[in-house]
Amino acid sequence: MAQQHLDPTDPTAEVVTGDALAAYLRARATEFLRALRLHRETGGTTAGGAEESVDAARLLRRSARRISGSLHTFRPLLDPDWSEEMRPELAWLSGTLGLEHAYESRLERLLQALHRLSGLTALPAQVADTAAVVAAGSRAAGAAPVPERGNLTVGAAKAGALLERQLTLARTRAHSTALQALGSSRFHAVADKVAVLASEVPLTPTAPTTGLHPLAAAAEERLTAAVAALPLVTAGHPYNAEALVHGLAADPSPHPQDGPWHQVRLLLRLHRYAREVLHGSNAPVDASLLAAGRALNRHRDASEAAAAAAQAARTPRIAPATAYALGVLHADQRHEVEAARFAFQQAWQKETVEAV
Repeated sequence: MAQQHLDPTDPTAEVVTGDALAAYLRARATEFLRALRLHRETGGTTAGGAEESVDAARLLRRSARRISGSLHTFRPLLDPDWSEEMRPELAWLSGTLGLEHAYESRLERLLQALHRLSGLTALPAQVADTAAVVAAGSRAAGAAPVPERGNLTVGAAKAGALLERQLTLARTRAHSTALQALGSSRFHAVADKVAVLASEVPLTPTAPTTGLHPLAAAAEERLTAAVAALPLVTAGHPYNAEALVHGLAADPSPHPQDGPWHQVRLLLRLHRYAREVLHGSNAPVDASLLAAGRALNRHRDASEAAAAAAQAARTPRIAPATAYALGVLHADQRHEVEAARFAFQQAWQKETVEAV
């Protein structure tokens, strides 16, 4: 279904006011409290409980992101002091709870890529499309090196062990940090405010009669402007040699090309949340928008995995074969980044055509 773009000047458009925003925030706050209760009841004390505890943490992050995003988009309709105090606390909570899962997923992604590249296992179905793009890019680039399987296999096992040590340690620390956060006075203050939000939303006096469409349209315009600033011409090709230059340089700072794409991912999320506020449970499903979001999530995952491989390659006194395997792994994940950009470009162009 094509995206229903929001036109605040359309006299036939249904007027959605601040009352809808209040209902949405109350519902998300109720979800937050339900997830918190589930997390406290399970606590991860048994195998089944651990799985339920992970689900509860995911639901906590989900509701916290939606509340925070809505406070950002519709902040003119909310008490400014309360809103500005709540947003960073919810962002802190969501980020803290998401780290453990991020490290776990990153390790799984990198180990699967190592196995694929070294020929130890069959190519996973979820990265088959990337392999096609990488192959096309290598042919187009001409100079893209094809790793020697023998040399790569020698270092792959040690590279995998190094990554497992580093990322498992990071995951353990993230788990401890999350547990400390959930037991902190800072978190209890956030939970208390969310509990109040479940019954009372601090709207401005004029908000109940103020339409939400202009603010939602502004969120969409910010997204459109950010996408327009992306190098989509470069993303339209399966190989971007310049993107590999930064790779294993001595500078450990984030890849300079990735920042604008991460920003678009955040703006797309805010746009989706604004649509949820406007349409409620009847929000239309937009396949192109969902595909664009999946591509940006994939971009984020591959970018962070490449950075983890580069960081591991900077470990002092590792064997040359291990460093070689990590270098090939880094290049592979940067190819994944380019494949994700290409996928986003295709989804966004389709979204634009359908909207027109």
